[in-house]
Amino acid sequence: AGIDWLCISPKAGEPLVQKSGDELKLVFPQPENHPDDFVDLDFSHRYLQAMDSPKLAENVAAAVEFCKADPRWRLSVQTHKAIGIP
Repeated sequence: AGIDWLCISPKAGEPLVQKSGDELKLVFPQPENHPDDFVDLDFSHRYLQAMDSPKLAENVAAAVEFCKADPRWRLSVQTHKAIGIP
């Protein structure tokens, strides 16, 4: 009661406690957290966000291709990175 939207963003190396919700956001690519590991969980929306690194352009391209190949996932951005918040 009182919660209208639940967004989960799993972190590599940390246990996934919440396995259902409205939105799952996954930084991509991560060897420890592959999107296929999360498709059986009960989330209404699944988003991939390209990992911010020196390989950002490569990661964006990989995320786009993954989303094109698997329509269960959509492309998203890490808004805090885009507006300069670490």
